[in-house]
Amino acid sequence: MRAIALLLNPMPLLLNVSGETQGLLQRMYRQSRHHQVRQRAHCVLLYSQGMSIRELLTVFPVQQKTIYNWLNAWEQGGCAGLYNRPGRGKKPKLNAEQKAQVRRWAAASPRQLKGVIAKIKETWDIDVSRETLKRVLKACRMSWRRMRRVPAKHPPSADYAAKRYALEWLKRLDAAGVIALYYLDETGFTLEPPIPYAWQTVDETLGIPSQKSKRFNVLGFMHRQNGLESYVSEQSVTSDVVAACIETFFPQVEKPTVIVMDQASIHTGQQMRERRDEWAARGLHLFDLPTYSPELNLIEILWRFMKYEWIEIEAYESWASLKRHVEEMLVGFGDKFVINFA
Repeated sequence: MRAIALLLNPMPLLLNVSGETQGLLQRMYRQSRHHQVRQRAHCVLLYSQGMSIRELLTVFPVQQKTIYNWLNAWEQGGCAGLYNRPGRGKKPKLNAEQKAQVRRWAAASPRQLKGVIAKIKETWDIDVSRETLKRVLKACRMSWRRMRRVPAKHPPSADYAAKRYALEWLKRLDAAGVIALYYLDETGFTLEPPIPYAWQTVDETLGIPSQKSKRFNVLGFMHRQNGLESYVSEQSVTSDVVAACIETFFPQVEKPTVIVMDQASIHTGQQMRERRDEWAARGLHLFDLPTYSPELNLIEILWRFMKYEWIEIEAYESWASLKRHVEEMLVGFGDKFVINFA
């Protein structure tokens, strides 16, 4: 083999690279979607410009034999020689049909891979490591991430479809400036934080302060254009509080205003029922979402961003720190803290 001969008696290769070909190599080096092709094109380009083999070894973290193989491939095949030939490399352990079955097994048991590995061995007598299985699942468009809590029950399909259709029309009217559309909901913060993901060194696990505490309650009226009116309290939020907040934040309305809210008991209490007609008479309407449909209330997205994205770890060091951070997020919403409700 010529590459072996060159290793035993290294002599410079004479590559004939025209100016036009150098331009082609430049494009391959900068634009090819294959890392190996970019690397090989770069090597040939540098060698054609006078860089020695010894100097190339300081640029590319490969063996001397590999450099010669790249140059020989270029000399013998030109641009095509820089691409891997079909059939090269380690053969996959699983074919396309087997990978599809592995995906179904993983979907049926999403939290444990040991059972999937056992089924692969039992069904096809193929040994795969946990890391190999992870690569297969990623290639099947699956990823390891936190699950999400969802309602235990589902809304009646007819009611859900009708409400969702009506809500879409309300969004269009709001976008056209015909009405003002707000989303109402409540949430709470304590010194027992949700556990977030974070980049950490391999040999260290980051800690987040956690302790028992009372609840810091937040009631909010959110507009799609990152507008927010909020009320905070260390006391419980009741139906009377919700009604009082509506009176406070919407004493008068310049155009028909719709407040979207779920059917929590504090939204359907006596105070709320008694004032519906009065509010409607002055252009303030309440839109009840179907039961078990939090995904239709956009303010839920705001709460999720506050708890999992925006709040700093230092917020959980003390009660005063928690209150300060929560209030900063509420005040800064629409300016420092923004959500794109596209």
